[in-house]
Amino acid sequence: MAGSASGESKSAGGGSGSGSGEGKSAAEDSERTAVFRAVKPDSAGTGSGSGTGEAKSRGVRLPKGPAPAAPSKPAADEPVDSERTAVFRVPKVDALKPDSGDKQKPKPAAARPASASTSASAPAEREAATEDSERTAVFRAPKPTAPRPDAPKASTFVPLRADGGAVPKAPVPPAPPAKASAATTTERFDHSDRSERTTQQPLPPKPPLDMLADLTNNPPPPPSPLRTAVRRIKIYAPLVVLLAVILSVVQLVRPLPEPKLVMTAKSSYTFEGAAPQLPWPTEGQAYMAAAGLGTLGQSGEQKPVPIASVTKSMTAYIILRDHPIKKGEQGAMIDVDKTAETEGKKNDSVNNESTLDTVKEGDKISEYDAIAALMIPSANNIARLLARWDSGSQEAFVKKMNDTAKELGMTNTTYTDPSGLDATTVSTAEDQVKLGLKLVEIETLLDITKKPFWVDPSGKNWRNWNGLTGPSGALGIKTGTTTKAGGNLLFAAQKKIGNTNQLIVGAVLGQHKPAIIDTVLAASKQLMTATQKALDGAVVVKKGQVVGYVDDGLGGRTPVVATADVQAIGWASLTVDVKLADGGSKVPQTAKAGTEVGLLTVGEGASQVKVPVALQSDLASPGIGSKLTRIG
Repeated sequence: MAGSASGESKSAGGGSGSGSGEGKSAAEDSERTAVFRAVKPDSAGTGSGSGTGEAKSRGVRLPKGPAPAAPSKPAADEPVDSERTAVFRVPKVDALKPDSGDKQKPKPAAARPASASTSASAPAEREAATEDSERTAVFRAPKPTAPRPDAPKASTFVPLRADGGAVPKAPVPPAPPAKASAATTTERFDHSDRSERTTQQPLPPKPPLDMLADLTNNPPPPPSPLRTAVRRIKIYAPLVVLLAVILSVVQLVRPLPEPKLVMTAKSSYTFEGAAPQLPWPTEGQAYMAAAGLGTLGQSGEQKPVPIASVTKSMTAYIILRDHPIKKGEQGAMIDVDKTAETEGKKNDSVNNESTLDTVKEGDKISEYDAIAALMIPSANNIARLLARWDSGSQEAFVKKMNDTAKELGMTNTTYTDPSGLDATTVSTAEDQVKLGLKLVEIETLLDITKKPFWVDPSGKNWRNWNGLTGPSGALGIKTGTTTKAGGNLLFAAQKKIGNTNQLIVGAVLGQHKPAIIDTVLAASKQLMTATQKALDGAVVVKKGQVVGYVDDGLGGRTPVVATADVQAIGWASLTVDVKLADGGSKVPQTAKAGTEVGLLTVGEGASQVKVPVALQSDLASPGIGSKLTRIG
């Protein structure tokens, strides 16, 4: 076989020999052959594994067969062991025809007898062996133009790196020099199967991106700020969306804030002109005010003085405050005791005391009639009866009187009895006006005090000591006269301006000119009439004018307008307050245009001007956008 290989090599190189007839064919085949240099195996048989492994690593299948014989001893001019090659002949594909029944088989070498000719040809064989050892192993591959129909397709495997490139093959270290022998060559082929069963150590696990790159045969992209940002967006975007959904649901189900009225009109109005000059009394002290507007002025020193029966004004206020009488009714029924009957018999000029002498023990008197007896004929015995009925004793009731005075800001007032007969009960005109402004708010009391006469339960007719009642617009309240206190009067009156009844309250104390009752009535009438003339009205808001809006608490605003002209009442130089309020009822969340939602007020107290305000347009519920974007 060596000779055949040598001849074939020479034919490929253009020489002559036994294979010269195939020179051209061999040259064509050599262009389609793979060349591998085989390392001579050492005595331990490692060369077999190396050569075979290298051939397998290149995807070439080695033919099985007996190992070629190796020379027993190398000559001196032979190449070194590392340059020796293993020669394997691959049958020519063209010679193997599918329809041919002949199969080329390797022909065994003919046995040569040991003779002199053998000895003579030994150098030539040695030279041929030397030439063969320097040549490479040639494996002939089948021509691609004539593949066998039944031949299996060869598969190749090339390991790749993570970046897609081929894994470089580790260099094979040269085998140590060793003498070639037939046994070594044979052992090399015998161990070829064992070299194929090599094992690999497991590699450490790769990162996920690298493993994905191995599967897709694509290297992982290099890191960059843009890729990092995109990756973070992909990670956190779902969390942000989830939080946004939760926040939206919470905002939508939260209770809506309560709508409120906000005023845009002017909050005050000032009347033009100079302050009025009133005809004040020349003695004693006086004080004048308008309910809900303020004070017109005062005269004299506001010092505590005896007020006589004007004291009964506080008694009536406490009884009606703690035991109110509904309009058209008589109130509670009060038992008349023995003391009230006995004190009623002292109604004479000697004792200087006014009483109701028609009551008897065991009788019942209504609360309404008791207040009338207190304020019109000024009955002292009924004042004491009411004190005992309310508090159990006169002393307890007097304490209540003083406590109430403190509540009303009557700092210069002291009560010592419920009737005012004691001169130790003192007050000022200013303090009595403060009480009078609370009394004019009690409609039942004004119904009584403005009467010129009153008929008691027995049928007796009693004249009102306050002679200002009647067509002059005076509403009465209470007179008080004694020798020590002089003439005193707490009075109230009204003036109709537009649709408003403006109330005024005044007090005149310490009038000692005789007759003291006539003097105090005359001074009070002058003061009352001048004040009524000073009062005037002015339109501060016209009907349909926008005075504010309803704020839904989420940025929505619905205008509100006045439903009528708003008229302020006052006097020259007076400044009055204009306010917008809900009128004690809640503003609705939704409503149609024209719905009344509040009140526009001017002034305060019993004479306060009140005009309803209504929606200019429909009041709608806040939208989804407003609900989602609200804060707080």
